[in-house]
Amino acid sequence: MLKTETQSLILLVVKLKPCVKGLCYMSKNILITGATGLVGRKLIPALQAKGHQIAILTRKPTAIKDVKVYLWDVYQQTIDEKALTGIDTIIHLAGEGIADQKWTPKRKKEIIDSRVQSCQLLYRAIAATKAPVQTFISASAVGFYGDRDEEILTETSAPGDGFLADCCMEWENAATAGLEMDIRVVKIRIGLILSKEDGALAAMEKPIRFFVGAPLGSGKQWMPWIHLDDIVKIFTTAVEDPNLTGPYNACAPYPVTNKLLTQTIAKKLHRPVWPINVPQFALKTLMGEMSILPLMSSNTSAQKLLDAGYRFEYVDLEKALDSIYHS
Repeated sequence: MLKTETQSLILLVVKLKPCVKGLCYMSKNILITGATGLVGRKLIPALQAKGHQIAILTRKPTAIKDVKVYLWDVYQQTIDEKALTGIDTIIHLAGEGIADQKWTPKRKKEIIDSRVQSCQLLYRAIAATKAPVQTFISASAVGFYGDRDEEILTETSAPGDGFLADCCMEWENAATAGLEMDIRVVKIRIGLILSKEDGALAAMEKPIRFFVGAPLGSGKQWMPWIHLDDIVKIFTTAVEDPNLTGPYNACAPYPVTNKLLTQTIAKKLHRPVWPINVPQFALKTLMGEMSILPLMSSNTSAQKLLDAGYRFEYVDLEKALDSIYHS
């Protein structure tokens, strides 16, 4: 009997994570959707480095070191239920790319369905398998607030108007359904991700590299940027800190205007910025309804994350860009 209890204690100690603020975290069995995207690719090794076990759901067979891979098809509503075996945490990143194609009615439906129906499929699978899921962490976006000019936006601010806001509301509502299953639900409203690999920065820097960089629209719209390292750290924190619940704005504490962001990127690339702005009508002609992406003003506050004890790796835009361009 004593030997058995000793073995159990050893296993428990092995699974315990380093103490943070007096709390010790157990390693988690995590299932990630959208794991091959920008955030997922960096999140997997970050979680593994902290001792967590990772499985992923993907549409196509793939191989990732020390990761269990399972298949699903959101549009066919099929899922390999073995993916839920022993899972206590789900990180839901899956969804069609917002800026990959023009927003036709068909494309807008795909963008919403890929987020909402995937969430619903996961919850049905949890119920069917009686999986021991305790935490559901869903990506969302600052698009939740729509175009709000100078208004300071907190997690208690009302949702905005337009397609992006509608999409985020449906996305978050689908995730919130987990509360009825006594699951802790965290919703990460992501800002403009700065990364050397992909994302918003890659799109913004392209014209600047070719010497045609200029502020977009008025240039006064607020751009809630965040470094990819902080996005990964925020999701990791949401996994390990049981006190985090509900929505969180995932953006650096100091948003900047489109004009300042453009000028700072140009400075780091040693490129000039044109003295005239790209007018709104030109962007709308080129991009249609999707032109709201660079024109939307979102002055989001990160105070809720700060109050929860989160400490950003990058709060200064220049230092964030230096880490990307001069690392």
